[in-house]
Amino acid sequence: MPVFVGVHGAWSGGWAWWRMHSLFLGKGIRFVMPTCTGLGERAHLLNPGIDLNTHIEDIVQVIEHEDLSDVVLVGHSYGGMVATGVAARVANRIRRLIYVDALLPEPGECALDLLPRVQSRGVLEAAQQKGFGWLIPPTPMPEDTPTRDLDLAATRRGPQPLHTFTSALPARDHASRLPATYVYCTRIGLYDSFGSSAARARGHSGWTFHELNATHNPHITMPERLVELLTQDIERSSSPSS
Repeated sequence: MPVFVGVHGAWSGGWAWWRMHSLFLGKGIRFVMPTCTGLGERAHLLNPGIDLNTHIEDIVQVIEHEDLSDVVLVGHSYGGMVATGVAARVANRIRRLIYVDALLPEPGECALDLLPRVQSRGVLEAAQQKGFGWLIPPTPMPEDTPTRDLDLAATRRGPQPLHTFTSALPARDHASRLPATYVYCTRIGLYDSFGSSAARARGHSGWTFHELNATHNPHITMPERLVELLTQDIERSSSPSS
């Protein structure tokens, strides 16, 4: 079986995916979920110079230093920006890309380009008014978040460096040539932040597309179902009859 490497969303960290480790382990699959620079347990490294390229480098370094191959790279939310950049850097190590309610950029696009315009304006205003001009304050968690996870989030979610949302995906070979899956969470909140990315994914010939009746964090609210979706294409292709 391949190794799954996850890229978490904005304001988050590897800690938010705690339910997923035992579920992957139950299937005999290794699951690696690094935390990007400046977030989670790496908040002590927070600085104004952190941008999208910093987080791409974080994940590339984990894959290369762990000498991981046959990787299924899973990007959630903002992590889709990072995963796309990582796949372009180490495509020879990637077996499949999976986007979970995630931004799906083209080279030269930044995260703010892909969000609804009113939401992008809100991000910039929040950074100016509450984030000293370079930090984006955390947004509220979905209303169906379990109490335990709300308690964890209260002490672990921190501000996101603004430059991770304003710096563009490097103009490298696009990762869309890799086999890919998109999981679109249909229980949207105030904004349909990922509708345009989901539509883009539908337009990619050969991609697998799933709709999931979940809010934005299915790794928290329905982890068992999410693991089924993440592994079913891999298990099907690895079966003796395939």
